[in-house]
Amino acid sequence: MDLYSIIKSLHVVSIIAWMAGMLYLPRLYVYHCDVAPGSEADEKFKVMERRLLRAIMNPAMIASWLFGGYLISVTGAMTEGWFHVKLLCVILMTITHMMLAKYRRAFEAGANTKPAKFFRILNEVPTILMIIIVFMVIGKPF
Repeated sequence: MDLYSIIKSLHVVSIIAWMAGMLYLPRLYVYHCDVAPGSEADEKFKVMERRLLRAIMNPAMIASWLFGGYLISVTGAMTEGWFHVKLLCVILMTITHMMLAKYRRAFEAGANTKPAKFFRILNEVPTILMIIIVFMVIGKPF
């Protein structure tokens, strides 16, 4: 395997890990909304959310950006129309990630004000972005 194939493989693995967290963390928030603050379940959710974000999602997001940056530099994709759509979606995914981190801090402080329905809807954002990204990368429609 050449360096490009290794980096591309690591990029895909990083994205899979990042997306797993992006799809799971808002679901944890949905369930977290249903437990009493200060309860044993509340404390368990806080641990699960913190570990998911810090040990999996944050490193995976950073790795996705780093490996993706390398791939951009060697492929010249920056000049392609499909890539601009993909990049916009990745930026929106990163913003969503940051929002999820903000909501985790609110749960940690016992200050969440969002209802479960909000997190159910937010849970769909990474899915929609992922679909667009995959179609851009595979189909390269423009």
